[in-house]
Amino acid sequence: MFEAVLLTVITAATPLLIAAVGELVVERSGVLNLGVEGMMIIGAVVGFAVANQTGSGTLGVLAAILAGMAMSALFAFLVLRLVTNQVASGLALTILGLGLSGMIGESFIGIPGLRLPELYIPGLSDLPFIGPVFFSHDAVVYIGFALVGLVSYVLFRTRTGLILRAVGDNHVSAHALGYSVLKVRFLAILFGGGCAGLAGAYMSLAYTPQWVENMVSGRGWIALALVVFASWLPMRIIAGAYLFGAVTVLTFHAQAQGIGIPSQFLSCLPYLATIAVLVVISANRRLTLVNTPACLGKPFVPDR
Repeated sequence: MFEAVLLTVITAATPLLIAAVGELVVERSGVLNLGVEGMMIIGAVVGFAVANQTGSGTLGVLAAILAGMAMSALFAFLVLRLVTNQVASGLALTILGLGLSGMIGESFIGIPGLRLPELYIPGLSDLPFIGPVFFSHDAVVYIGFALVGLVSYVLFRTRTGLILRAVGDNHVSAHALGYSVLKVRFLAILFGGGCAGLAGAYMSLAYTPQWVENMVSGRGWIALALVVFASWLPMRIIAGAYLFGAVTVLTFHAQAQGIGIPSQFLSCLPYLATIAVLVVISANRRLTLVNTPACLGKPFVPDR
């Protein structure tokens, strides 16, 4: 029983982890992209459609990443070149993604999905309890952890990360030093879009291998909250993702056990937990500002 719960927590946390680490990079560059939900749902439908048509989960995942990047490129064009409002553009991207996914996925509703294969590590996967929990997942679960480690290393141990953080903290000074603020932000936005697309593909190819309209169900918004929860530090995202994943899974188990609590209230618990965490963090102004990119959400127009 405990092993089954842990396995479902891991699958519930993985899309949150991947989407959140991508958004963290975007926000570290000084851009606020509220379109994570839209990019995730597009990744979910495109990944499912390509996997269904080709019979390859790998191609489905790759297509989902490209779809997420295409959506993010549209957002980048709006906010970097046309200098539109980032909040409004992100919300528009989410609305576009939800509508477009419904149109693309209409013919795939009710069709059995293709599940990503689980990896088998000889000797390790066969271990009691430890094997199934740690060494018997699909590749995307491990990619999620690798992304967190890679982003953490690049941000704080490389010149590339230093430039990215400089752009997010003071884009005027970074521009004066000769760095292309728009290029850095464009690449960061593409990375965030690719991660959101990958998270969406995991939803439709591993978490629930089928296509259901609006199947992301607010996870993009939770991923946005996770970035604040983690104080813009990659390693903390792991704790946040698994905390919210556990809350989500516990609501399902509570319903299955027939606990006398309205199912509607249990379904709200992950989002209520998100609000509660944000309220607690916002009450500590020092914690909120310590790692917040100073130029987050502020447009930049290079000198003509």
